[in-house]
Amino acid sequence: MLAGAPLGRAEDASLRFAQALSTAPVIAAEDTRRLRRLAADLDIAIAGTVLSFFEGNEDGRVPQLIEHLMQGRDVLVVTDAGMPSVSDPGYRLVAAAVQAGIEVTVLPGPSAVTSAVAISGLPVDRFCFEGFLPRKAGARRGYLSELATERRTMVFFESPHRLAASLLDLAEAFGPDRPAAICRELSKTYEEVVRGGLGELASWAESEVRGEITLVVGGAPDGSQAELSAARLAALVAVREEAGQSRKEAIAAVAAQLGIAKRAVFDAVVAAKSG
Repeated sequence: MLAGAPLGRAEDASLRFAQALSTAPVIAAEDTRRLRRLAADLDIAIAGTVLSFFEGNEDGRVPQLIEHLMQGRDVLVVTDAGMPSVSDPGYRLVAAAVQAGIEVTVLPGPSAVTSAVAISGLPVDRFCFEGFLPRKAGARRGYLSELATERRTMVFFESPHRLAASLLDLAEAFGPDRPAAICRELSKTYEEVVRGGLGELASWAESEVRGEITLVVGGAPDGSQAELSAARLAALVAVREEAGQSRKEAIAAVAAQLGIAKRAVFDAVVAAKSG
């Protein structure tokens, strides 16, 4: 069973979560110390076997957990906060269980993704979750260039020390006025939501930011493909060139990505350089 753990406050745990935690024969926890603190806060005695289950040992732990399941012992998967499998351990175990014909259930609970979308003030009728952005600047810029015309609201996770750099890259790829919301420490004592354009938020993030960050960014507006400036088109080409593509390849790729003529992209690159 996948169980959504509280994002911050223990009292956000459901009665079902507390019951599952106290009765599960086996608990696979991302951080066993945090799990025991949570159990103490909920005044729960854990009776089952607790196993660590995090990114570093997930591949090796899955066969052991599958063996428990094959022998009829239920396994409760709990991450530090939020829903397992969503940028957290769980996916590989679920896939292995499904392949083995083992039933997988979910205990609904807190999720930073849906909480951030709901509180952001941005459109929620359609949104996509993009997880963590690439750590290296070149890879991150290339990734964002492919999302520049995404129409849905986008949700990202980001670490506090990379937030400012990522927001600068977002502002370059999407434009400084694209609306966004930085959701920090959701559901916790120091919860904070800062809304504004990407350029404005990048400036705000230059000061020290702490805590868990979920970033919500508005989708591309109607007609955005036609309205891309020469400078923006040239910047998208430059990102691909930095990644190793030739200029000809980069121009063709940007044109295909945006659904516009290669000549328009070529002219934009020439205009940017002459300017």
